[in-house]
Amino acid sequence: MDVQCCGGSVLAKVSGNLDDEAGAALQRALEGVTGFERDLMVDLHGMVSMDADGLLHLLDLHRRAEGLGLRVLAVGWQPQPQRLMAEVAGIPGPGSAVGERYALAGFRRLIEERAQRARDRADFAAGWLPRT
Repeated sequence: MDVQCCGGSVLAKVSGNLDDEAGAALQRALEGVTGFERDLMVDLHGMVSMDADGLLHLLDLHRRAEGLGLRVLAVGWQPQPQRLMAEVAGIPGPGSAVGERYALAGFRRLIEERAQRARDRADFAAGWLPRT
């Protein structure tokens, strides 16, 4: 995760795999926000894969940024993260434009609820107790 503040904008570049271990980096992404910024652009061009944990961390970043008054734009959705979000949302078909819907609050809530259920099912299948 690379974060840069440029005038009234914050640019956060996500690269590699977005999973549970990426949560700490995403938590730090907003540390430098002073209150004068208006936008958070999340650049996902370098994110090659994402699981349900990563999706939940990304949604949490979005919610926290909006709480700071930032307008959030996620760009550069790659094929695997798009497919995961489409599966979680229940939107069938290849090439679903879920990245375009990501900015809609209702869609994010739906994705967050379903991603949480998917993560709990994966934890249960792996022998772990569901997270609270």
